Amino acid sequence: MRIVLLGSQGQVGWELQRALAPLGEVIALTRNGEPTADLAQPRALAAHVRSLAPQVIVNAAAYTAVDKAESEPALAHEINAASPGALAEVAVELDAWLVHYSTDYVFDGSGSAARDEDSRTGPLGVYGRTKLEGEERVRASGCRHLILRTSWVHGTRGGNFARTMLRLAAERDRLTVVDDQVGAPTGADLLADVTAHVLRSAWRRPSLAGTYHAVASGETSWHGYACLVVEWARSHGHAVKVPAGAIEAVPSTAFPTPARRPLNSRLSTNRLRQTFDLEMPPWQHGVERMLAEVLGQ
Repeated sequence: MRIVLLGSQGQVGWELQRALAPLGEVIALTRNGEPTADLAQPRALAAHVRSLAPQVIVNAAAYTAVDKAESEPALAHEINAASPGALAEVAVELDAWLVHYSTDYVFDGSGSAARDEDSRTGPLGVYGRTKLEGEERVRASGCRHLILRTSWVHGTRGGNFARTMLRLAAERDRLTVVDDQVGAPTGADLLADVTAHVLRSAWRRPSLAGTYHAVASGETSWHGYACLVVEWARSHGHAVKVPAGAIEAVPSTAFPTPARRPLNSRLSTNRLRQTFDLEMPPWQHGVERMLAEVLGQ
């Protein structure tokens, strides 16, 4: 199996280099290393991927600056919608598989029920709309594909919510964190391992192609997430200035942003678990493992 991987230096892409290696040859492309691997240039990207003649294309790259997308809609569209569509056309030409990642932001975040794959979409901003269009272009192409929707991704590389909380907790006497947005923090390593598993299964059984939700089990708010991070660090002997119980829960309105966030980011993984015989571990396990790596435990 020859696999072309886009976004290999991102949180998920980095883990995919490891997880996909047992399946075959992985050609990891980066925008900095190869200009024609830039998702902002869909035609050049498609031509380059076509020249590599992969059997599988894995697109782990995206425009993820949610607030900035409101002022850069054209760029977000090229990266999140036009390029996935171009990659899907290449997949059709080569009779290849396309693995593509999407997000809980394709939904409007209303209510409290977990969305399944067939739930009505309704993105609140440019980021969600462009990601949804990317999905639609992939499906409309007719290529063999796996679209994995996920949420609240964290990893040991680069910045993330947990790292920010650790830094602030070491500097401040009090923290305020949003408590009315609910979802499941999902490790990049978990998402990469799930990808390898479902790709291997779908390769053998093409009828398994489609859209799936892939998140850790359980749920929490950003406030609950912050509390776990800070208390884990404290219990493991790391410098924490903020006292226990001094993380204040506030509504999203306390932190106005250019882009609205979905309040309900719950995603049902029933289809993924039943189709591929998987169990998704609790979100706490992934966060604690990530913290142990980040803090050198």
